[in-house]
Amino acid sequence: MVPEIGHSVSQSRNQAISANQNRFDMPLFWALLFIIGLGMVMVASASIDTADRRLGEPLYYLIRQSVFVGIGLSLAYAILRLDLEFWQRSGASLLLFGFVLLILVPIIGREVNGSVRWLHVGPFNVQPSELFKLFMIIYVADYMARRIDEVQNTAAGFLKPMVLLAAAGVLLLLEPDFGAAAVLGATVMGMLFLGGVRLRLFGLLLLVVGLLVAGLILSAPYRVERLTAFMNPWADPFNSGFQLTQALIAVGQGGWFGAGLGGSIQKLFYLPEAHTDFLFAVTAEELGLVGSMMVIAVYSFITWRIMLIGRRAHEAGKLFHSFLAYGIGLWFGMQAFINIGVNMGVLPTKGLTLPLMSYGGSSIVVMCMAMAIVLRVDFETRFPRQAKMGGQPSW
Repeated sequence: MVPEIGHSVSQSRNQAISANQNRFDMPLFWALLFIIGLGMVMVASASIDTADRRLGEPLYYLIRQSVFVGIGLSLAYAILRLDLEFWQRSGASLLLFGFVLLILVPIIGREVNGSVRWLHVGPFNVQPSELFKLFMIIYVADYMARRIDEVQNTAAGFLKPMVLLAAAGVLLLLEPDFGAAAVLGATVMGMLFLGGVRLRLFGLLLLVVGLLVAGLILSAPYRVERLTAFMNPWADPFNSGFQLTQALIAVGQGGWFGAGLGGSIQKLFYLPEAHTDFLFAVTAEELGLVGSMMVIAVYSFITWRIMLIGRRAHEAGKLFHSFLAYGIGLWFGMQAFINIGVNMGVLPTKGLTLPLMSYGGSSIVVMCMAMAIVLRVDFETRFPRQAKMGGQPSW
């Protein structure tokens, strides 16, 4: 009887250890939940007065954001249990679907604030550029995994994905969405750089891209206006420099510890898009320098953790997994950096959301999907045997 009891205890211990070993990256998971939760609180705070004035419903944007987060987390749960081989097999099909969506935007898209970036789907507006970023990263990760020698040693291997990127850039600029085009371009180029492309080719491409970006800025008066407003927003604080000056005032009023949740003045009548593009400025005003640095630290931690997962996958010889994590990490970190930089006046206005915090259905849903893919990369890298046998990560 005693041996049976001992055997039962040992078996229970082994099961507990096995379940614990199958856990995905919990520090990353909790950091992501924290930033999503903080985003919900700040969206509610930043939008409550605007929603009350415009719609007569103070919690309108919070309720919709809650729905978006619910959809995003539900899709993330499903994706977390999906083998990454599915994404690798579907890379080309997903990219083609993304191109179809981008082509449809100028034809049947909905115009908001002078830009045609959304497709109307039922009660929601879908922004195809968000989906396209993820699809492009998946395709390029698969391409690099299959043709890594060609990418590293020949100009053709390096330039093929750049042709697709150029086509996507043209479609994005037709909307126009210069910010999405810039983030996507920098992400793909970063993936190629991490893949070991020749430095001479990479440097030449950087020069060409720099000249093209300068030409694009100079070719559109509104882009020139944004650049000049960024360089000296106080020269025209009630017109071209209005957004930036109001954001700077909000950041400056925050002080060390902020005005407290709900205490922002700029969100009431002054700061446009307070719950979307300029949510960080409201966060800085209400939570102060300490709160702002905490947000930046969490974003930095998430980006570092994703890149670490990519490096582990690379060391394990899983190239697709590695480049997929690298691409999502670059995308996440770069978009957060640009949004925060815009809010603090160190970068020109781009119209990009703060990942997982700003109000917006397409952004929050697609980013939740991307983070689930990263967590799956971590699971399949650390526990390849369990993943191959159909095992699933535990909580």
